[in-house]
Amino acid sequence: MISNRLAAFLAMRRVHYGWAVLGATFLVMLATAGAMGASGVIIAPLEAEFGWSNADISSAMAVRLALYGLVGPFAAALINRIGARAVVGAAVSLIAIGVAGTASMRHLWQLELFWGVIVGLGSGMTALVLGATVATRWFSARRGLAVGLLTASNATGQLVFLPLLAGVSGHWGWRAALAVVVAILVVALAFALALLRDRPADVGLPPYGEHAIVPAPKTNAGFASLVSAPLVALRDGAKNRVFWVLFATFFICGLSTNGLIQTHWITLCGDFGVAPVGAASILAMIGVFDFFGTILSGWLSDRYDNRWLLFFYYGLRGLSLIYLPFTDFSVVSLSLFAVFYGLDWVATVPPTVRLAADAFGPERANVTFGWIFAAHQLGAATAAFGAGAARTELASYLPAVYVAGTACLIASALVMTLAQPRRREAALA
Repeated sequence: MISNRLAAFLAMRRVHYGWAVLGATFLVMLATAGAMGASGVIIAPLEAEFGWSNADISSAMAVRLALYGLVGPFAAALINRIGARAVVGAAVSLIAIGVAGTASMRHLWQLELFWGVIVGLGSGMTALVLGATVATRWFSARRGLAVGLLTASNATGQLVFLPLLAGVSGHWGWRAALAVVVAILVVALAFALALLRDRPADVGLPPYGEHAIVPAPKTNAGFASLVSAPLVALRDGAKNRVFWVLFATFFICGLSTNGLIQTHWITLCGDFGVAPVGAASILAMIGVFDFFGTILSGWLSDRYDNRWLLFFYYGLRGLSLIYLPFTDFSVVSLSLFAVFYGLDWVATVPPTVRLAADAFGPERANVTFGWIFAAHQLGAATAAFGAGAARTELASYLPAVYVAGTACLIASALVMTLAQPRRREAALA
């Protein structure tokens, strides 16, 4: 296999194959997140072509975001049973089918089916749970950095493709933009099938930072066990106060990021006279700052108290959102917003993953984090629908922006109610 030959080649150069797996996962999450981010480009064209209201379109976006989160725990259990490569292959194929189906739709129910259900299911299987699984299995040392890199790819992918997609949509139509998304997905799938392996032991290696090969744990491959494992993790997690604090703060994280800004930003800026390509460029700027901010957050989460990191991240995001309505939506003011908001778009993920791993252990962290991430996407779905309804009923997105900003300040205070976690040897490596 290509992966075995590449692992041997890298080992001769003292490079751990985990970095190749990380790179392939990075590309998959970048591409699938780019597909999700395309929703911001198609809202206005769908309104113009079909006469659907913003609330109608936003309902399909909300379904996708909800499924994106709710599938996570079951996707983690599926990865534990059949492996990451098989799950990624099925997921990327589903997303491509959903995006292609959206391009050929004629009725609102088809938007709900293709974009809401099919894309939602596929993207949920390659969400941050996949990144958390790869990071915890392949990395003992530098785990926070690995989480930061994969989180950055997921969030940045939702933003950096937007100028390209907006430009293609403006010149050739929104269907052409979706065709570009499908092409990107096909390329990412090819790399994933070639390079992804389930565990370091599959290529005869220990996790990065360890010296002993860790065999795969024995699992019950039955369907009942597959379905029940996430439910058992939820039951056990619900007994721990850490779970509920992370659940609540991650709900607010989703409420204040991809549900609101990613989904509605271009239309929001359009209400203030900003052209779609210009608005998409600001989102891309947010993505660039997010990329570096999230990687830095992963590095910091290996070294400092993760509670304080989350305190500052949520506080900065809340203040940024509250500041936004007071700007004149000029290039300068939106660029300033992009810098401060972008730096912690999803910088909250590495500290949250580390706190979950501390509380629930590395073997159960991915499934438990799947439920915490489900809260993130339920918050995102709430914002996606709520902001669309606000614009339809009140002719303004600004009430939704104020609610999200205030909620972030609440999250900033809530995370400090957690007890200080114990330090791990791996974190110091």
